[in-house]
Formats: sequence, structure tokens, C-alpha cells
Amino acid sequence: MSSNGTVRRPLVAVLSGAGISTDSGIPDYRGPNGLWRRDPQAEKLVTYDFYMADPEVRRRAWRMRLDSPARRARPNDAHRAITELERSGVPVRVLTQNVDGLHQLAGLPARKVLELHGTARSTVCTGCHARSPMEDALARVEAGEEDPPCLVCGGILKSATVMFGQRLDPAVMGEALAIAKASDVFVAVGTSLRVQPAASLAGIAAEYGARLVVVNAEPTPYDELADDVVREPIGTALPALLKRLAA
Repeated sequence: MSSNGTVRRPLVAVLSGAGISTDSGIPDYRGPNGLWRRDPQAEKLVTYDFYMADPEVRRRAWRMRLDSPARRARPNDAHRAITELERSGVPVRVLTQNVDGLHQLAGLPARKVLELHGTARSTVCTGCHARSPMEDALARVEAGEEDPPCLVCGGILKSATVMFGQRLDPAVMGEALAIAKASDVFVAVGTSLRVQPAASLAGIAAEYGARLVVVNAEPTPYDELADDVVREPIGTALPALLKRLAA
């Protein structure tokens, strides 16, 4: 109970990974049918050093972005369930490893979503750091530019995501750590919990007393710390779980 006599509702932090978006038609990366298992060479397209050094890698990366199912993806029941929990009055913060923007498209306020690995819905210049909508760059690719340069300085454009070989934004990670430590319930959903430092947030939340729930089809390194481990499909398991938290 707070100092003014009202009952404090538990803070629910949700760490979401690629598995939450598979029902929206976006393939995951490390699952049994994940992108990296099907095409190991695709990992080069999102590795900073390869991307910066090789124009052919950049051309392939732009074709991948052009054809990405994320461009047409829409939120699914799991995304909407998180929004419904927030609208019920429960304090919710989402820490997402995803770059698809589907939490915001589902209606969750942008200020309640921390995009740990950036966003694929914008581009950033590696030279002058100018940002612009991804769709503007993709329109140039469709018009024939295979590797569109920055319109401000002519530098190399990339998606505004954290590529392999790049550090996470320290300010974003610091805010994520604070949320993990303050959370009462920490739900890790659709993530292998193998990509650091984002995965460590689950352990930190548990260390600071949060009830840790892991919702993932495959085992994770943090299952032994979890109070609950759910293996059922995310599209039905997460809405049911969050509905209980809202009660």
C-alpha cells in the first residue's frame, strides 16, 4: 500500500524476443527453423564489420530489408495482450530485443517500450548520424539504388538497429537495468536468453526479488532461476498469463 492509502499494483516488466513475433509472420533467428540455421551467411548482413567493409553485403542487406516480412507484419494476440494489461491499469514496461516496432503498433505507448537493439523502422547514417524513415530508403532501393547513401553527407546508411559487433546504447541499457531491478514480475517471452547483455536482465530481476516467468518453446539458461516456465504456444499462453496478472 502506498503512502496515500492506495494499493500499489505490481510493476510488470516484459522482456520480449523474436518468438513473440513469429505469429506475425516474422521468423526467429535461433529456433529450430530460425533464420541463422537456415542461412548462416545471412548473419553477415547484420554484422557491422562485414556491412561496412563490403558493398555487396550492403546490397544484399538492402534486398533483405526490401523483402522482409516485417514490413507487412501486424501485431498478434501476444502483443495485444501486453497492451490490454497496460490499459487495465497495471504498470507495464516492455524491454524488447525485437526491432519490428510491433509493440507500438499494438497500441503500447512508445515511452513504455525500450528497444534494446534499436529499430528497423528507421535508418541512421554511419557518418553524420542523421536518421530518417526506413520506408524512404526502401523507396530509393525500389527505384534502383542498390546501396542508397545518406542524403545529408553521402555516408553509408544502415538500419537503426544494433548490429552484431556494435555495443548497446549505455543509456538504454541503464534504464533497462533499473526497470529489471524495480520489477515485481519479470516475464521473459519468446527469447532464448542467450544474447547478452539483454539476457542478463532476467537474472538481475530474479536477484532483486521479482517473480521470474519464462515463456519460451525451447529451454533457456535462466529456466532454473524461474518461478514458472511455460512451454505452450506464446499466442495463447501469454494472453492467459497476463489476464491472471490483471485480475
